Amino acid sequence: MFLKDRTALVTGSTSGIGLAYARALAAEGANVVINGFGDADAVEKERAGIEKDFNVKARYSAANMMKPDEIAAMVAQAETEFGAVDILVNNAGIQHVAPVDEFPIEKWDQIIAINLSSAFHATRSALPKMKAKGWGRIINTASAHAFVASPFKSAYVSAKHGIAGFTKTVALEVATNGITVNAIAPGYVWTPLVEKQIPDTMKARNMTKEQVINDVLLLAQPTKEFVTVEQVAALAVFLCTDAAKSITGATLPMDGGWTAA
Repeated sequence: MFLKDRTALVTGSTSGIGLAYARALAAEGANVVINGFGDADAVEKERAGIEKDFNVKARYSAANMMKPDEIAAMVAQAETEFGAVDILVNNAGIQHVAPVDEFPIEKWDQIIAINLSSAFHATRSALPKMKAKGWGRIINTASAHAFVASPFKSAYVSAKHGIAGFTKTVALEVATNGITVNAIAPGYVWTPLVEKQIPDTMKARNMTKEQVINDVLLLAQPTKEFVTVEQVAALAVFLCTDAAKSITGATLPMDGGWTAA
């Protein structure tokens, strides 16, 4: 319980990787603020479950990651209740796939706002209290697409490359403040969102489930295995330990060897 009396704010955390981050940090004693969209009853179930399972305080913010004022208000609310945001996990993200000359302008703007700019706004808001305390951990969810590109994902790839650069820059700025800034770059992660895409892909490509998994989703991952949300969350927890305090400015691949080629 090395994070007892710490507070973690995780954006995009009502399901998937973000929820795994929140639960893993809570398991080490951190109070948590979760954020994101979803069915209200389902969100409340997850929030209450964190409190029950780990005996910590868990709060929910519905802040829209496209709105800087709401992001700042979310951070301020967490600071008012808990004193500071000690651990900030910038995880919110969306995806859209289309050729660049057909890419909807509003989708480009939305992806850049949520996947990249929201990390700037949250970090900008949380840093002053971290600096005052002389301790902080900022963890950004990047992607294998922070290193390599795929066709038809111009906005997503641009945003994730941007996250890698943002991570490096902020790490240098706060290197003497007891704050580390890193990014985790997963490959394909097994989440409900990915699982739900499989039937449509089977139909569109006339493939079996196994073919879709191995020949489409895992084509680029040499291990031919999905990364799990628990593995991603475990790396985030490690980055919060004293053992990891010399790791900063890094974008750490967790992609089954995808970017080794």
